[in-house]
Amino acid sequence: MLISTIAPAVLGLVVKFDELAEILVTTLVFVVIGLIFFTIAYFILSRVYDIHHEIEEDHNTALGIIIGAIMIGISIIIAAAIHG
Repeated sequence: MLISTIAPAVLGLVVKFDELAEILVTTLVFVVIGLIFFTIAYFILSRVYDIHHEIEEDHNTALGIIIGAIMIGISIIIAAAIHG
């Protein structure tokens, strides 16, 4: 009984082989676009803040947390844009 309710949901996630190439190419294109935007955002942040000096030499933990939070936020925005 349980298998008959789970099987359609699991099998619904399977991609047909002829559609797989198109999905993989689309995914790779969006990954590359996302990484490009993420890299641009990181370079902008590194221009505004001297990240390496502040975190490594001055041990500025707060800046490390803020930079990490900004990167996670940018990643979520990129993922939402890709997902639609």
